[in-house]
Amino acid sequence: MPRPRCPRCQRPLKQCLCALIPSLVSETEVLILQHPSETGHALNTARLAALGLTSAELRVGERFDDLPVSDSRESYLLFPGDDAVSLAQLAAEDLPLRLVVPDGTWRKARKLLHLNPALARLPRVALPEGLTSRYRLRKAPMPGALSTLEAIVVALNALEGAGRFDALLRPFEALIETQIDAMGAEVFQRNHGCHR
Repeated sequence: MPRPRCPRCQRPLKQCLCALIPSLVSETEVLILQHPSETGHALNTARLAALGLTSAELRVGERFDDLPVSDSRESYLLFPGDDAVSLAQLAAEDLPLRLVVPDGTWRKARKLLHLNPALARLPRVALPEGLTSRYRLRKAPMPGALSTLEAIVVALNALEGAGRFDALLRPFEALIETQIDAMGAEVFQRNHGCHR
């Protein structure tokens, strides 16, 4: 019999994160496009971001035909690319912004861009180099790779003020600690080769 889950955060009731999820207001809208393969993942950081930001929306799918890209906000795809602008450059422009954030593995995120030409045509903004993920349960596929939630926090802090969105990381840290506790320190050490 499946364990009862919180209808909001989707965690097992005994591990509900809702008390740790903030309600933060940002000037920047955040549109998260989640690949369907991520919805059932135990560490669904996109859901945490959408729950913790009043100006965030989470959409699940592979094709997105109704992207809000032609209104009064400038939409930028938070994804690396040769022509990507820096967050500092974007912050200096002081425009009403929308960050469009693909959520999934790198392969799945690229697939979302391939299946949605309007998404692929958006101007891109990139995270600064040299960042380190707090996501101790997954091996980063490349240096500087962050979870979706971490990427959103870095971007919003750069655009709207350092530290303003760090509270979004509280449920993320609790989620990681819960998973490590469940697997046990020895298994965690053996599989991930690092200390808490």
